[in-house]
Amino acid sequence: MTHRETSGHGRDETPEERADRLWSEMLQEVRVCQTGAQILFGFLLSVVFTPRFPTLPEFDQRLYVATVFLGALATGTLIAPVAFHRFLSGHGMKPELIRVAGRLISSGLVLLALTITAALLLLLRTATELSATAWVLAGAALAWFCVCWLVLPQVVLRRAPSHRPDGRRARPSR
Repeated sequence: MTHRETSGHGRDETPEERADRLWSEMLQEVRVCQTGAQILFGFLLSVVFTPRFPTLPEFDQRLYVATVFLGALATGTLIAPVAFHRFLSGHGMKPELIRVAGRLISSGLVLLALTITAALLLLLRTATELSATAWVLAGAALAWFCVCWLVLPQVVLRRAPSHRPDGRRARPSR
């Protein structure tokens, strides 16, 4: 007989069913991030082949290289859970896979935010002669990502009513 548990979220599922559900949810989340990172990375790769690129100041060319590098890291990190799944599938390691994939996705999101911020800075520095404005706007975008992707989820988590019968706050499912 399979052991069933009722999680703090009111689900009656076995540990295997929970792992399958969490993995499916993670795949849906990462698909959105992967697509955005890959499209951004593809556009970034093409910039170096434009006639204007050689005329950019040295700082902007270096910023471009750093941005492409961040884009490559973000893309690779967000694709990594697929590779982990491919190599670990069938080995009964789904809980470990979920933990590692969760960390990879979180790291990939940080790298994606940095890539977008650097790309925005490069674009604004190229599109305007107001370098200080470009830095302020790029910094504001990075701050916005931090608020939306890090702060707001923590605020919601802290305000969420407890769903556990013992009164303790429910642990997040990862």
